[in-house]
Amino acid sequence: NSDQAILTNNTVTQKICKLLGMPAVDFEKALLKPRIKVGREYVVKAQNQDQVRFSCESIAKAIYERTFKWVAQKINKVLSRNQFQGASFVGILDIAGFEIFRINSFEQLCINYTNEKLQQLFNHTMFILEQEEYRTEGIEWKFIDFGLDLQPCIDLIEKPMGVLALLDEECWFPKATDQTYVSKVENEMNGKSKFAKPDFRSDADFCILHYAGYVEYKADKWLLKNMDPLNENLVQLLSESGDPFVAALFKDTSSNPGFSNMASANAGQTSRVRKGMFRTVSQLYKQQLENLMNVLHDTRPHFVRCIIPNHEKKPGKMVAPLILEQLRCNGVLEGIRICRQGYPNRILFQEFRQRYEILTPNAIPTGFMDGRKAATAMLNQLDLDPRLYRIGKSKIFFRAGVLANLESERDEKLRVLIIGIQALARGKLAVENFKKLIQQHKAIQVLQRNGKCYLKLRNWQWWRLFTKVKPLLQVTSRDKEIHEREEELKKVQDQHSKDKQTMEEIDAQLKKVTEERSTLQEQIFRELADGSYAVVMYR
Repeated sequence: NSDQAILTNNTVTQKICKLLGMPAVDFEKALLKPRIKVGREYVVKAQNQDQVRFSCESIAKAIYERTFKWVAQKINKVLSRNQFQGASFVGILDIAGFEIFRINSFEQLCINYTNEKLQQLFNHTMFILEQEEYRTEGIEWKFIDFGLDLQPCIDLIEKPMGVLALLDEECWFPKATDQTYVSKVENEMNGKSKFAKPDFRSDADFCILHYAGYVEYKADKWLLKNMDPLNENLVQLLSESGDPFVAALFKDTSSNPGFSNMASANAGQTSRVRKGMFRTVSQLYKQQLENLMNVLHDTRPHFVRCIIPNHEKKPGKMVAPLILEQLRCNGVLEGIRICRQGYPNRILFQEFRQRYEILTPNAIPTGFMDGRKAATAMLNQLDLDPRLYRIGKSKIFFRAGVLANLESERDEKLRVLIIGIQALARGKLAVENFKKLIQQHKAIQVLQRNGKCYLKLRNWQWWRLFTKVKPLLQVTSRDKEIHEREEELKKVQDQHSKDKQTMEEIDAQLKKVTEERSTLQEQIFRELADGSYAVVMYR
């Protein structure tokens, strides 16, 4: 509750000063009792606890911002391409989705404003691609720029006398407060379609209707956040730091428009403007966003939407309200709304015929037929409203929901056919089972009849005699079997003797033929020898 804040423990201060390369005593003085200029003289002003905490947060944010810019410049320098290498590049823009909290402040307004601009680019780009495909396929379509749907909300934020412009205007008035800013916003925005006053039970100051829904904003410390004042004494110490890296980060503080030292009654600092025009955070943000949008418009963007299924990071768990909220906030539902106004479903002629010919079995005659003619004949037999589809050069374009109805009809047709096939299969199985049951019934009857016969005969004397004599009958049959086998063996032996005699005769004939062949060969060689000698003698 004191007007002068005190530092109870300087351990952390000494660590910070060692890292940043500046004296700890001067840092404490600049933080607790900064020197400010009043007229032509400098005086020491006491800082309370809230002011000191704000100074710490501001300088921490400034250090982070400058370090981030330094890293980005180094990366861009390494990846930069000169004019000989060309201007083509691949960039990745990662941005958080739309934010709707219970209490939304200046940061949420900037993020949602950026998402409005990117969603406008997404709508415009998506429909440009749609229009290009319509033109390629020869579909008649009246151009509609759906990117303009978000323009009223964007104008409400960025145009003159908009939310950000009124915030900048209030920053110029020394006695302006957050309440005066809210009153001015309500007076200027009253009657705008995208602006609304919050419920009397809410703590918010005003509402804006974004594409993702109503967002309630509370203008608490917006003027201070927009001016982003820094403690001049701390900035001077950082620029004179013994660490070359820290000193290099703050060497241009005297000319950097990003650092504001404008007066604020809450921060207790002087009221003067540095050399050049004073720039607020909102002005810098709009300029950077404009540069980004210019780059995106000059490139061919592709969009990737990331969805978190659950906050517990568990696989296989889908939280429907969470997913729906993300789809609404990252613009997917907005894109679907645009697609539904055109022909979002399209299918090739061949695929359409292959998939839905089952619904029109007699529409296409046998043999070859052009894909466009076949699709036209099928559509005519389906009796669809011509306003629900368009036939292109290679595809058929459908309104939203038409293909879903065709799929339902196809599923119903397949269901009927499958039920018929199942009925035939079950009928065949039932017949087979019935035949098996009949055979089993007959087999049981045979077993029963034989069992009854046995029960009747088992005590009959003649049956007992038969059972005792029957084994002896097998001996007689065995003798007969042995005799038959002996006769077969005798026949085989006789046949073997005949075959052996035949082989001996054949061997004798072969030997005789071989001797005759040898004799003839000797005679031929002898005659040839005599003839050659005679030839030699003649010559």
